[in-house]
Amino acid sequence: MAETQSPVATSTSNSRASKYRPEIDGLRAFAVVAVIINHFNKDLLPSGYLGVDIFFVISGYVITSSLAGRESKNFLDFLTGFYERRIKRLVPALVVFVLVTTVGTTLFIPDPKVAIKTGITSLFGVSNLYLYNQSTDYFAQSTELNPFTHTWSLGVEEQFYLLFPFLIWFSGFGQQTAKGARNLFFWVGALTIASLIGFIYLYRVKQPAAYFLMPPRFWEMAAGCLLFIGFQKRVSIEQALERVPPLLIVGAMVGMMLSPLSKAVPATIGVVVLSAILIACLKKGTAAYRFFTLEKVVHIGLISYSLYLWHWTVLSISRWTIGIHWWSVPIQAIAIYLVALISFNFIERPARKLSAISRATMLLASALSSVSALTVTFALMQYSENIYSGERLESQQEEASPVFKDCALSKQHRNKLKIMCGFQQSNANAKRVFLLGDSHIEQFAEAALLDFSSKGYSVYLAWDGSCPFPITKEIYANEECQSNQTLVEKQIAHSIMPGDIVVIGNAVNGYFLPYNWQAEGHDYRHLKSGVNVQVAINSHALKTIDIAERVVERGGKVAIYLDGPRFNGIKDARLCSKEWFRFDTLSPLCRINKNKYLNWRASVFKRYIEWADGKSRILLDGVTIEDCPNEYCVATNFYDSNHFTRRHARTVFRDFAKRLDF
Repeated sequence: MAETQSPVATSTSNSRASKYRPEIDGLRAFAVVAVIINHFNKDLLPSGYLGVDIFFVISGYVITSSLAGRESKNFLDFLTGFYERRIKRLVPALVVFVLVTTVGTTLFIPDPKVAIKTGITSLFGVSNLYLYNQSTDYFAQSTELNPFTHTWSLGVEEQFYLLFPFLIWFSGFGQQTAKGARNLFFWVGALTIASLIGFIYLYRVKQPAAYFLMPPRFWEMAAGCLLFIGFQKRVSIEQALERVPPLLIVGAMVGMMLSPLSKAVPATIGVVVLSAILIACLKKGTAAYRFFTLEKVVHIGLISYSLYLWHWTVLSISRWTIGIHWWSVPIQAIAIYLVALISFNFIERPARKLSAISRATMLLASALSSVSALTVTFALMQYSENIYSGERLESQQEEASPVFKDCALSKQHRNKLKIMCGFQQSNANAKRVFLLGDSHIEQFAEAALLDFSSKGYSVYLAWDGSCPFPITKEIYANEECQSNQTLVEKQIAHSIMPGDIVVIGNAVNGYFLPYNWQAEGHDYRHLKSGVNVQVAINSHALKTIDIAERVVERGGKVAIYLDGPRFNGIKDARLCSKEWFRFDTLSPLCRINKNKYLNWRASVFKRYIEWADGKSRILLDGVTIEDCPNEYCVATNFYDSNHFTRRHARTVFRDFAKRLDF
């Protein structure tokens, strides 16, 4: 989305003169509108985020065409010229965007440090790496509250720009040698195959890596490059693609965007291929061409970079303040358009026309502006507590105890003997407490340490986010998760001694209640396609109970945590607090019908209740009177849609500990 449309090769086979193709800007408009619709409401266009992938293909095509036939004195001249054009296109609007958005972030977000750090890293083209290191799930609701999350795609493109000019020049294409185009085609083609394989593999085993990192995304921009070179060398390919009806391709792309998130890999591949075909077959005389070259459509394409930058800020700040409602959408859409228009007319376009200064001056000015923006945003972050315009509340999510820092299985390189981590008493014969499960057991780690270490217990934790213990194939297909939790199971089976306590806790409701359960839908986000939910519930319960029985047989004690309320509509429980800028503090998103919820929940935990009934077995109930006082369960004691605040977790666990110590 960042690449401006330089004059590109005409699509007619009898002429190779360079000229502007307005339909490319029309395609940009199509892509950015799809992204914005998806970000307004994912239900309207579930895979509208694929508009970013269309941008990647366009970028690869346009950047290759802009370099075709461009004369340079030497490699240094070629390289500095290349980066000069990228800087003019990207940096000025990005710097202003980061500064203005940071101000809005500090005014309306109570704890904006992660968001501002994302903005700071975007100034240097590495926000995608920052988000990846934070283990961010782009599709998680919490990402909608970070006004800079969308800059990950700029990072991917900018990292692509670090590699691509070297391929262009040293293949001979940039030097216009006889075999330059052929060399570039084969070099890029080989990297494309490797990148695509990496994308498919990583999406299955480590989705954030596939989504945020440049190498698994290289193939998308490379597709545009290969398309341009193919047209240059094989006119017959272009002539064959010209006969494909473009409206058919557009319809197929819309169909891909309507597909569910579970089809992300085939949908991404499909959209990339279809985008390349559409660039080829979008010719004068077709209805699609006439639409994509309409003046207003081209206009949206021309300001698409600014639209992309600013739309997420408007929507993210809206979610922290007035929310997004049917009545607010027109206002927010107009705001997005107006701020993008201002950015385009007063920042983007003037910056592109700068030609009087030298390249060295341009590079220096870019570096200074980025450093200046870094200084200002860092200062705003440091004083954010004083700038925040709302009521300063106690931090909802405190830092985890240093004892359990980096205890997540996915962050550890453990062997079979070192898979647990935590607090160990000096007495080798001390009894032990094991906390096993996903993030819903991790939330009790501090409480367990406080309650049990003082009684002479060693306290161990083995957990991972969205990775339940015990693992069952019906629930989760992630191979790394299966491997880690299988090791935990084996270690527990062989190491339990009399007096040890095992606490098993998972976001069971999150796995087995449909995501939109209040509407009685059937979107089971963590279940494999085609698996019967009741079969999956029974399978997980029976396996958990089997492990519990084995622990008891070895003289240990077991407690199973019955998951607490889940508010899937909210992204951050602080959105339910009363503020001057927040209109609806008793939103349905902040509460759930108590009786309906408990009935759903009982169906999930039926097996566990039967297992414990009348046998003095401990079930740790995550639904408290404080959370569900009257007709509704409310999000008062949560920091997101389903995790307790640290303080409330300690309160809840205190009663558990009394019963666990028998």
